[in-house]
Amino acid sequence: MSDQEGLLLEVRNLTKSFPGVLALKGVSLTLAKGEVLSLIGENGAGKSTLMKILAGVQPADSGEYLIDGSPMALKNVREAMDQGIALIHQELNLASNLDLASNIFLGREPGSKGFINEQDLHSQAAEHLKRVGLDLPTNTITGSLPIGKQQLVEIAKALSCDARVLIMDEPTSSLSQKETETLFEVVKGLRDQGISVIYISHRLGEVKELSDRVTVFRDGENAGDLAKDEIDHESMVRLMVGRDLSEFYDREIHQPGSSVLKAKKVVSPTYPEIPVSLEVRAGEIVGIAGLVGAGRTELLQTFFGVTPALGGELEVVGERFSPQCPSDAIDAGLALAPEDRKLHGLVLPMTVRENASLPSLERDQKKGFLNESSERMIADQAVEQMKIKTPNIEQVARFLSGGNQQKIVLGKWLAMKPKLLMLDEPTRGIDVGAKREIYKLMEKLAGEGMAILFVSSEMEEVLGMADRAYVMHEGRISGELSRQELSEESIMNLATGGEKAA
Repeated sequence: MSDQEGLLLEVRNLTKSFPGVLALKGVSLTLAKGEVLSLIGENGAGKSTLMKILAGVQPADSGEYLIDGSPMALKNVREAMDQGIALIHQELNLASNLDLASNIFLGREPGSKGFINEQDLHSQAAEHLKRVGLDLPTNTITGSLPIGKQQLVEIAKALSCDARVLIMDEPTSSLSQKETETLFEVVKGLRDQGISVIYISHRLGEVKELSDRVTVFRDGENAGDLAKDEIDHESMVRLMVGRDLSEFYDREIHQPGSSVLKAKKVVSPTYPEIPVSLEVRAGEIVGIAGLVGAGRTELLQTFFGVTPALGGELEVVGERFSPQCPSDAIDAGLALAPEDRKLHGLVLPMTVRENASLPSLERDQKKGFLNESSERMIADQAVEQMKIKTPNIEQVARFLSGGNQQKIVLGKWLAMKPKLLMLDEPTRGIDVGAKREIYKLMEKLAGEGMAILFVSSEMEEVLGMADRAYVMHEGRISGELSRQELSEESIMNLATGGEKAA
């Protein structure tokens, strides 16, 4: 930014390394007063590392940052907050058992001589809540609120510390559309008040709508800036990955083979009065679309034996199949990559090697002993096949990016050579480049004859990848669409309870 007047924050040539990884390679960044700056890039590009440095969570190896034109050394979170910089993590950091007022002023309660002034505590909390559009009793227990309102409480907490810079890391990842719209209005209001926002998101539509400017990171370096009138999907993608992805969904349609999964009036516990029927054939990529709460995830869990069916029939390759637990499904040749990879897909404290080999342990064990050579071979194959970016197979999974964690989940199931691969929101929370790699993998597996059934809330993903799609509404399949019939209009019509067009 050439105009230094109004410049609030400046970063110059920051570097940061971790064992085996150079995370930041001399990156720079500027932020003006009252500006919404979006920071985008593939997973592992260095975005989160920079934000943690700015928030005092970890130190930089070299470089400098200036606030109001003066060099600063932010040694810890407290020093960053004293300078008005607050980081709102993707995973909210609130005490769910405390009320709103207590959360907002936790550790900074107004009072004297060791006594809290309850009246001041609640009156000041109410003022900060109003700034983010929350008109709630300040004695409301925080854990009773939906996640979207808790997100706003986090912002109110930051504002109570006189924050001038709000760093928001994937703030809409767990929000509904309505909650997202509310958050956007709050962010725009804060901008009008002169508060600056650094907004990190993989959702490029959000970035385009909200941003005054976009800074792009690639492989730990600055890849470019986009002014407001330059921000569009193609430009952002091109800077993020260093190439044109106009052919993002490069599908080759294969002739489907015989039936792999057939569900006949299957009833899941979530919707005990609604039978569901569908079929997936070999070499076919079948999507399941619908709105949040339509029952898509629950249906996959029933197929996988997580929540056994209450009725109906399942067939796998023509054989009757009634899974009572995931082991039954695995034995029958099914695999499920769940929506929440951190909670259900991985054991985060375990290594890449341990995670990649988990489903194969029973198959490969010898008289009750682990087959360590088989473990290493499976992990090495997963790293190579999935192009997992990790220093080695002994790296703890928690320290890898979201995209690389998802690749581990997929790699561990591919080692089992499943007949049917089920994917629940396979690209949730990962960057454009990693998405492309997963799409290419899906295409490759389908070409080899594997049946794939995937759930996605991203319309583009369903339109781009599905040979056919089932659309769900309130637990039932409201319609089936061929590839030729797939469109945003046809999906939304069925997802909202409409009938399939004649």
